[in-house]
Amino acid sequence: MNGLIRLEIDGQVPSAEQLYHPALVNYGHLTALQVRSGRVQGLGLHLSRLASASLALFDTPLDPAHARALLRHAVRDVPDAAVRVNVYQPVPGGPLSVLVAVRQPVYPSPSPLRLMSVPYQRPVAHIKHLGSFGQIYWGRAAVEHGFDDALLTTPDGEITETAVHNIAFFDGADVVWPDAPALPGVAMQLLEPLLPSRRAVVTLTDLAAYRAAFVTNSIGVVPVTAIDEHAFAVDEPLMATVTKALASVAWDEL
Repeated sequence: MNGLIRLEIDGQVPSAEQLYHPALVNYGHLTALQVRSGRVQGLGLHLSRLASASLALFDTPLDPAHARALLRHAVRDVPDAAVRVNVYQPVPGGPLSVLVAVRQPVYPSPSPLRLMSVPYQRPVAHIKHLGSFGQIYWGRAAVEHGFDDALLTTPDGEITETAVHNIAFFDGADVVWPDAPALPGVAMQLLEPLLPSRRAVVTLTDLAAYRAAFVTNSIGVVPVTAIDEHAFAVDEPLMATVTKALASVAWDEL
């Protein structure tokens, strides 16, 4: 079951009836995080994401303290884990439900990634929502074509994000984050102020202007060695700087 350790809805083992709605309706939002020794990097950002998305999608508040308590309960005897927290509303206008799935921990890819560009943008890109068909479809297509993930772009080639990561480019001085509609990932939010960063529009035709690229998500950071036919070298000093910056961020006690 993909390393599943525990599944809870509102702090309880769910019944088949409780699973009916989340199994059939993909309207909702989520956050995904890694737990190590009962701690989470950027916990406040994850909880803020859940609270703001609940208001945006359901016009209903979600108390961050309540979400934290449910998360803490789900991992009560699991010090290291990969956790996904889904929020949905079984009855329109009714209370929200919180599903917490606890799996075996996940670690960054030991190998650099090769990305295949596809003209696809996530709808409502600033929210980490449950509508992931397009991302999965294009991610599978990328793998079938010999790549590791899909790089999402606008129809005119403006780079936004990958199917499961934020992406950044390095011009030799600054880390450049694409200034395009995309999910503000927690790892990206943690790293951006710690690195010489700027935002800029980046298109597929701009790739030669950058000497390196890397991706970030809750699992970690991984260098990129190709986008389509364009190759990047792994910039070891850059990756050491980025990895050190992320490692400097405190892990918050659940």
